[in-house]
Amino acid sequence: MDKKKLIFIVDDDPFINGLITKRLESEGYAIEAFCYGEDCLDVLNNGPDLIILDYFFLKEGHNVMDGIEIFNRVKDLMPDTPVIVLSAQEKGEVLLEFARKGIDDYVIKDVNLVENLSAAIKNVFERVN
Repeated sequence: MDKKKLIFIVDDDPFINGLITKRLESEGYAIEAFCYGEDCLDVLNNGPDLIILDYFFLKEGHNVMDGIEIFNRVKDLMPDTPVIVLSAQEKGEVLLEFARKGIDDYVIKDVNLVENLSAAIKNVFERVN
């Protein structure tokens, strides 16, 4: 039997984390959810098959890495790991910067988030397998 694909979700919104986790577990994926990129980077050696990464993070009283900094670290440490970026950002320059760096897909946080993300994940796994 195939080993479940391991997906890391990195988003500081517990509602989004829960929503995505529930859906993806129901689709047969193993999920590890993190609120901040630093937490994800600490366990990269778990070997995720895919990382779903938010762009903007807030942590009261702390400086935390943004999505681009986290993406750069992931690619330094595990260059072949696909990354899908999630964002409510409407700024084209954010998407452009990620695109230049080679993200695998970009999903906007809107009412179709879960369906669009599910489709993006399937597309990424079809490409890398």
